[in-house]
Amino acid sequence: MRTFDFDLFVIGGGSGGVRAARMSAARGARVALAEVAELGGTCVNVGCIPKKLYSYAAGYAEAFHEAPGYGWNVGQPSFDWQVLKKHRAAEIQRLNNTYRALLDGPGVTMLQDWATLVDAHTVEVDGKRHTAKNIIIATGGMPFVPQFVGREHVVVSDAMFDLEPFPKRLVVIGGGYIACEFASIFNGLGAQVTLLQRRTHILSEFDEDARAFLAAEMKKAGVDIRFNAQISSITRGADGLDLMLDRGAQLQADVVLGATGRVANTLGLGLENTGVALDDKGAIVVDAQYRSSVPSIFALGDVSTRLQLTPVALAEAMVVVDELFPDPKQARKPRRKVDYEFTPTAVFTHPNVGTCGYTEARARQKFGEVAIFNSEFKALRHTLSGSSERTFMKLIVEKKTDRVVGIHMVGADAGEIVQGFAVAMRAGATKACFDSTIGIHPTAAEEFVTMREPSP
Repeated sequence: MRTFDFDLFVIGGGSGGVRAARMSAARGARVALAEVAELGGTCVNVGCIPKKLYSYAAGYAEAFHEAPGYGWNVGQPSFDWQVLKKHRAAEIQRLNNTYRALLDGPGVTMLQDWATLVDAHTVEVDGKRHTAKNIIIATGGMPFVPQFVGREHVVVSDAMFDLEPFPKRLVVIGGGYIACEFASIFNGLGAQVTLLQRRTHILSEFDEDARAFLAAEMKKAGVDIRFNAQISSITRGADGLDLMLDRGAQLQADVVLGATGRVANTLGLGLENTGVALDDKGAIVVDAQYRSSVPSIFALGDVSTRLQLTPVALAEAMVVVDELFPDPKQARKPRRKVDYEFTPTAVFTHPNVGTCGYTEARARQKFGEVAIFNSEFKALRHTLSGSSERTFMKLIVEKKTDRVVGIHMVGADAGEIVQGFAVAMRAGATKACFDSTIGIHPTAAEEFVTMREPSP
């Protein structure tokens, strides 16, 4: 029988990779993990965590503006970009150290360099080869910017947290999560923001009513959203960057953010040496246990063909751990699996978006007859704040079963609110369950259990 240096070799130290490595080691496996950058991956270092910290920072600007309505005289507030960057960097370093401790505890061998696959059981790191019975690829995704004249002047989302100086004029290309979030954040921090979206709407995968409502609220807050707009070229001029759009319009900016999507981070991994199959977008094709076309190689998180969300990568990691190193204590329980149907998610724009389940269009396509319940209102906070911000909520119900199959919200703390309702939806809650639930008054969340009349 062939012997290996390790039972498992993990390539990628993001949330999914770290979870797989430390849990496998905790079950007695000999595990190595290779990561070329800081531990924690995109989410911790240049994604979810710092982005939400900056979103909080932008929220303070709104709070200062609203405070006089509640009797507070806060004077003229000022914002220090350098202080925000410094404090964010310190928090991210703390998280990096935490991730390292999580690996050190169960005895994971950490290799700080680029890893390349030599064959189905061999990984090369810094000129040294290591063999492993099984390999997990958890290298995540990377920003994608299409080709056009002047593309070299575009920055990607990774660079947004340490821009120097703070941009007075920001142009964002794209209309997805990242584009909308950064547009909202920098608008709140004081930049003049223009968002260019080639489609007729933002957030293509989201419910039509919710995304239209969000676009209106973002515009009201000061973001200049231009639909059906594409970049033709970018050149550097005497007063910053000069942008030419496809219909002859022109813009000037200090920074241009390309937020036009992400692709699987598979380049340079040596996958061609193994025969691992990729889809037409370059992501690793996996089965229900996240095994690739090569039996000894698994892939999870954004590098695979499944859902690109950090909590999803964590859940997928545990499926692989259970597959490779079953826990004797769990022997009588059914094997873990990830059900993607009611995966909640949030967009940390201003206001936030929270969603779980089906959009109206997809619900009609899948379930046929559905009932729609909508509510739009001014939150209690804004009756005195002077803000014109409004809140939108929507429930989608399958008529045949009365089951709630979609929940969508645009408003303050939408992610926090929808997370709780996601549990109910996973449990199969019906509209009757919602109607019989006592609301917490006065909250925005209670609106979800008091909507009685379906929309025509």
